[in-house]
Amino acid sequence: MFIPLLCHKADAYAEVGNTRGIERMHLISGIGLSLTLGIIVTVSYLAGVNVVKGFLDAIPEFIKHGLSVATGIIPALGFAMLARLLINKKVAPYFFLGFVLMAYLKIPVTGIAILGAIVAVVMMNMPKINQSQTAPAQGAPHDDEDDF
Repeated sequence: MFIPLLCHKADAYAEVGNTRGIERMHLISGIGLSLTLGIIVTVSYLAGVNVVKGFLDAIPEFIKHGLSVATGIIPALGFAMLARLLINKKVAPYFFLGFVLMAYLKIPVTGIAILGAIVAVVMMNMPKINQSQTAPAQGAPHDDEDDF
């Protein structure tokens, strides 16, 4: 709840170039979030299973349904955010290939990431491989004078 306030303060520090202030806001937000979650988990553990189950059962059904719908929307939202950031003529085929592999062939995201890393390494090394195959042998004389 207080993290957005810290983000705005960090933005203000960034505008004036105060890196120590940015670092301080980053550390405070990380410690604050960890402390908040730690307190929730500790209280839940100390209260016991029955109390936590009773608390969860007290949540109205329409809220549970809304959360269920929201969790179903999250992958589509992530896809849209990635598409907005990444889609250009160079990477669009790979992006949609990964989507098709996951959606229709049921390949897990980790498998797609590994496959993507392999394709990236091959694509990055392709110019080096082509250059070494077409380059003349070292030390061999090359006479350009005869061509004219």
